Amino acid sequence: MRGPDVLLLDHDIHAAERIRPALADHLPEVDLRVASDEAAALEAIPDAEVVLTFSLSEELLAAADSLAWVQALNAGVDAYPIDALAERGIVFTNSSGVHAEQIGQQVLGYLLVFERRIHEGIRQQRAGEWERYTGGELGDDTLGVVGLGAIGTRVGEYGQRMGMEVIGTKRDPGTAPDCADDCYSPDELDTVLDRADYLVVACPLTDETEGLIGEAEFERLDDEAVLVNIARGPIVDQTALIDALETGQIRGAALDVTDPEPLPEDSPLRDRHDVVVTPHMAGSSPYYFDRGIELFAENYRAYVEGGEFTNRIV
Repeated sequence: MRGPDVLLLDHDIHAAERIRPALADHLPEVDLRVASDEAAALEAIPDAEVVLTFSLSEELLAAADSLAWVQALNAGVDAYPIDALAERGIVFTNSSGVHAEQIGQQVLGYLLVFERRIHEGIRQQRAGEWERYTGGELGDDTLGVVGLGAIGTRVGEYGQRMGMEVIGTKRDPGTAPDCADDCYSPDELDTVLDRADYLVVACPLTDETEGLIGEAEFERLDDEAVLVNIARGPIVDQTALIDALETGQIRGAALDVTDPEPLPEDSPLRDRHDVVVTPHMAGSSPYYFDRGIELFAENYRAYVEGGEFTNRIV
């Protein structure tokens, strides 16, 4: 099989040295061309038929005369001009699913931090204190997942392994994963909020989900509930989150994403002992590019042979 060369827009990911060997393992016949900066990308993209990237600007798309397919190396699609791609009939696929394992483990870590009160031990260590306290068990709790897609499903599977009751939302509840004890449509989110001890935000950022978790949603959560956000910062109203923490409406929060990123130096979230913040790294893994290129190789064969794409957005 010999298809078109692939252009890697590397000006914002600096990952060619990781991608080349992974691509060679799956598609040894493919020649990978690398645009190492914005200027190089603008020069190379007019002739590109296939692009592999983490982002695509309107300017680059306008210069892409021959483009037929864009494979995003990320799952989030808010950095892509989707409407413009659709108008031009350019296929657009993302890498949904390649983050599921590592983010599932990250969320499990957050849950254990709060359930076993590890953050309290860290606080005591830093303060030079020693006072024993009692931890809980996740098997006593209900895990609510907002968005039971690939990542949310893996989160639910880890919760299930810990003995948790797993509930969540999905656009089509009829396709709920096996790990879910109950699944609701997005407009039934209140039911999940009323029951969740841990609420994990795992849905994509869209016009409909921006500000989805705000003042009214925090009021519905139990005062012992913990919010976990591994999706996108703007899905959670950060002012409402701070108010909920300060007034004791919820017990704590674990945030891999914030709005903005990074948090301002004077943000109250930086110094709270009931908040764990990580720098948008939950999706990182030593196997990230291997999984991403394996998915790309599957789609590349579909592109060349006229088959069905996986994770097709447009």
